[in-house]
Amino acid sequence: MKLVWHSIKGYVPAVLLDAALVVLCFLSALLLRFDWDVPDQYASGLRQTIVFWVFIYCATNYVFGLYRHMWRYASAQEVITIFEAAAVGTALSSLDVVLSLSRPIPVTVVVVGGIFTFGAFTLVRYRWRLVTGFMWRWRLVRSAPGKRVLVIGAGEAGQLLAWRLTHEGAGYEVVGFIDDDPKKQGMRVHGAKVLGNRHDIREIVASEMVDMIVVAIHTISDRDLRDMVSICLETNALVKVAPNIFDIMDNKEVGPVLFRDITIEDIAGRKPAEIDLLTCQQLVQGKVVLVTGAGGSVGSELCRQIVKLRPRLLLMLDNNETALHDIRMEFSHYPDLPPVKAVVADILRVEKMERVFATRGPEIVFHCAAYKHVPLMEEHPDESVWVNVHGTRILYSLSSKYHTERFVFISTDKAVDPSSVMGACKRIGEMLVTSLPEDSKTRFTAVRFGNVLNSRGSVIPTFLRQIEMGGPITVTDPEMSRFFLGIPEAVSLVLQAAAFTEGRDVFMLDMGEEMRILDLAEKMIRMRGLRVGKDIKIVFTGARPGEKLNEELLLPEFEERVLTPHPRIFRVHSNHRVERAALLSQIDALVALCYKEEPYELVTRLHSLAKSNGVSMEARNIRGLIGLPAYGSQSSAS
Repeated sequence: MKLVWHSIKGYVPAVLLDAALVVLCFLSALLLRFDWDVPDQYASGLRQTIVFWVFIYCATNYVFGLYRHMWRYASAQEVITIFEAAAVGTALSSLDVVLSLSRPIPVTVVVVGGIFTFGAFTLVRYRWRLVTGFMWRWRLVRSAPGKRVLVIGAGEAGQLLAWRLTHEGAGYEVVGFIDDDPKKQGMRVHGAKVLGNRHDIREIVASEMVDMIVVAIHTISDRDLRDMVSICLETNALVKVAPNIFDIMDNKEVGPVLFRDITIEDIAGRKPAEIDLLTCQQLVQGKVVLVTGAGGSVGSELCRQIVKLRPRLLLMLDNNETALHDIRMEFSHYPDLPPVKAVVADILRVEKMERVFATRGPEIVFHCAAYKHVPLMEEHPDESVWVNVHGTRILYSLSSKYHTERFVFISTDKAVDPSSVMGACKRIGEMLVTSLPEDSKTRFTAVRFGNVLNSRGSVIPTFLRQIEMGGPITVTDPEMSRFFLGIPEAVSLVLQAAAFTEGRDVFMLDMGEEMRILDLAEKMIRMRGLRVGKDIKIVFTGARPGEKLNEELLLPEFEERVLTPHPRIFRVHSNHRVERAALLSQIDALVALCYKEEPYELVTRLHSLAKSNGVSMEARNIRGLIGLPAYGSQSSAS
């Protein structure tokens, strides 16, 4: 009984208030019905029935849960619940009068009293909202002007943000909304008007003296989001993004916050692709998985996603012991993860790599270890060949010898019509995985994609450092462009492609649209609220050795893309087959040149081998790639 009393005693004040309201409302209805001159018989009838009606209304309110709501935070939808409870109470009260032989009260009085009761119940329960509304109006009149905010999106996310800014966010004033829906133009949301669509943003920011733009729209296409953010960054206003509540729940956003800074992912304007987690889990679960280059940007993210798929053992291999230590320490905070072993090793040490394969028996290998910095590899082509070609050959051979189930080689768009040493080395890696006999027990595959956002080899961290130092930002060429993809998305698509492979495959990822490096630099400056050319200057330095103005993901003359079950993964079909024996022989000859100090001969043979699969390469450019004189002055090169 004590527990029951403890649970209901909190309702007593609300019940007593409702009882008083019922009496007051029915008395008012009776007075109104008889123009303040109530006959004695009806006054007596009200005294006889009011106690029962009070019980009816309070009971229906209890049944409909009106005493269990936190009305201070109630939305408009709760009015429906109040209406339903009042309607049922009025219907029962009317039935009581109709079935009574004496008809103590006219039915019209019961109906009007029920309407009054509904209004009173609503008014009392929303009193906090009314009080805060009046206080908000008073605050707007009395307070100093705050930061003027323009909200992009007049939908659910936009109206919720506007309400929080006006009622809870001190120092903010919502001047209006932007929405592309023609039906919303000129309408008002929380007192602020929808001022126009995306094409009016620049003019509205100037005319309304907007200090901050907040993008509060989540149901939007990749292209539209990128276009919207680009227009906002062209203004002088600070640009923010209202986080998606579902992303906060999925730990993709840090919350709770009203808004966050624009990120590179927002500029890229691409929503991460979803993958078939069940298929990927079936690929990895209960197996020994080896990731080379596990300390790198792609390798470490692969490890993070693989452990969630519950492998029997994850082997993280890298010769960078600091990076490997960092990823291992990251995993140490999660004791429920499957076994993870860090292996400090160089993929070129054949004896140690053989021990790893012999003792651990990796069933799936993700080969990410590579030298990736294009200009640096142009200066040291022997190191690029040694690591990117010979290292891949070692892992390729060991995977075949120990019957690894799958071998996934991480390739790059620079392998397509390569103009750099690094790209040519990666192209040879692709040729290796497609040169196996069809009866091979190991399914070899390569996954080709472009730059990943925020990787250590990406231009983005460089730009961020230059901005922090006050500039200038160095851009190689105003027309240079690149594909960009978020690291988590790229890795998830690699896992999905690994599940798709049937062996001897090259997959390419849908990288979206190319972005000019100059546009990226300008937007990153504006992300920090700075002005291009005034606060931060941009300096053009010229293309570096081995760099292209535009990268490609497919060589149209020799390759075509074939659809797969995933819309952002394509299988690359080539009309040229690689002779395995000849390829291995040429790789051996290429690696032998690494011992000689003959960069010209090494790079010449490297590109000759890379183009033997139909890749066109103008020989006159080869010597320029390594900084040597042009053809015709070969003697001076020696």
